[in-house]
Amino acid sequence: MAEGDTQDLRDVVRRLEETVSRLEARIEKLETAAPARPLPSPVANPAGPGEPVPEAEQRDLEAHLGTYWLSRVGIVALIIGFAFLIIYHFGDLGALARVGAGYLLSAGLAALGLWLSRRHELFGRIVFGGGLALAYFVTYALHFVPAVRVIESEPLALVLLALNVVGIVVIAQRMQSETVAGIALFLGLRTGMLSDITSFTLMSTTMLAGGALFFLVKNRWVFVPLSSLVAVYSTHVVWAMRTNAIAPGQTDGEQLTLSLSFLALYYVIFSVALLVHPRELSRRAALSFALLNWVGMLTLGAVEVGRWGKPHLFTFFITLALAQGVGAAVAGWRNAHPAVLQAFLATSGLTLALGLPWQYEDLALVRAWTAVGLVAGIAGRVLGAGALQVVGVGILYVALGATWQVPPTGRALLDAALLVGFALVERAAVARTDRLPPPLEGRRRGVLQFSCAAGAGLALLWLVGELMPSDLTTLGWGVAAFGLFALGFAVRERWYRLVGIAVLAFTLGRLLFVDLSGLPPNQRILTFILLGLMLLAVSYVYTRLRGNRS
Repeated sequence: MAEGDTQDLRDVVRRLEETVSRLEARIEKLETAAPARPLPSPVANPAGPGEPVPEAEQRDLEAHLGTYWLSRVGIVALIIGFAFLIIYHFGDLGALARVGAGYLLSAGLAALGLWLSRRHELFGRIVFGGGLALAYFVTYALHFVPAVRVIESEPLALVLLALNVVGIVVIAQRMQSETVAGIALFLGLRTGMLSDITSFTLMSTTMLAGGALFFLVKNRWVFVPLSSLVAVYSTHVVWAMRTNAIAPGQTDGEQLTLSLSFLALYYVIFSVALLVHPRELSRRAALSFALLNWVGMLTLGAVEVGRWGKPHLFTFFITLALAQGVGAAVAGWRNAHPAVLQAFLATSGLTLALGLPWQYEDLALVRAWTAVGLVAGIAGRVLGAGALQVVGVGILYVALGATWQVPPTGRALLDAALLVGFALVERAAVARTDRLPPPLEGRRRGVLQFSCAAGAGLALLWLVGELMPSDLTTLGWGVAAFGLFALGFAVRERWYRLVGIAVLAFTLGRLLFVDLSGLPPNQRILTFILLGLMLLAVSYVYTRLRGNRS
């Protein structure tokens, strides 16, 4: 390239840089000069993204109740009233009259909402969303409400419902209104529960849930899918209550398969929607979504499987625990919020623990809980999930309490295993686990270590109680305290020593107020001498450590 061409290219680049610099300065000047419209209060906009924010004088409690909640409660009541009108009185009309009257009513309500939105945008959108919901219910009723039935073909009815849902999604998306989407979808879900709930009702709720999840993935709107999640599982609760008896022509296995199929579909849909763009949701919203989905699947699934046969509950809990584990793996792969990853891991361990009593009992159950608690605690350290460690410690405590229900011959070994389990989980908690600020991480780790040390102390107390004669209980407590001191000095962890001091305080209290008058002379002599020697040994170790530091 010639020297002149190079120089021309440099001049062009220089002029472009100067132009960009002037544009940046101009934009910054305009942004600085433009008066920022202050929000009336630090409260988030209740109307959702893209909705008008009420004025400051309307932000008191009375105005908020009157403008925000009364409008929503009113439209819900109005649409439910229209739905009952359709159910009980539209059957007296001819076929064309049913269709025309229903859609005319919904169109009139939607038109009223558009007219009102010219002066009161938020209120008008609420009414408009009610019109869309009423149109959905009319479409639903044309086949699924017997008194209003016009369409006999079930596939055609489902296609029309799907087109109706698509229409709601398109309209709300074009308006960029979370209010319209939330009102229409929520009312569509609720009005579907007013008629007899069948498998096709569940299909329609699934389509509405899919529409709500579109807004979660597309616009990151949280309220719409969260309310839809609650409504979908609520619909299934009503369906399960109304189908207590086996439907005609169905076996119990077929009904269980149908119910679990819909529950699994809900669970997968909401889980996939959560994990498509997990980082673009707020931590609180993503965590609420994950936990509500798990609670809905756990409770409804357990009720349905338990109605079929309790021996199958263990398989259900194991399957759900594995599904939560898969969700955790996907959350890690998709770089989700650490809280969401920990929620999947913690609920996986908790689900597994809840399923164990349906397979094991007595000694085998305590062993299983001990193993699961230990594995959860260690896995929480390896995976950096403090919540899973907390679940593991909780399971170990449940196992420790359950040892009183097993035969005496197996208690000592279980207590020893739990002692080792608490100690191992405590050692695993020493290293940093979560990416938290140092003060918060230190407090969380300290609480976890104290819980493990206290559990180890209780396990050691019960172990010594099993091994020592009943008339030497106080001496056994002293031995347990001495063991905690020895463990604390060996691993250089103060929590064991503090728990040892607590056990020692109880030991001295029992020694003074019970054993002085209750023990025979020889046992009293033995208890005082051995306990005194142990106390002196512990004090000597403290004295040497203090001397070395000075």
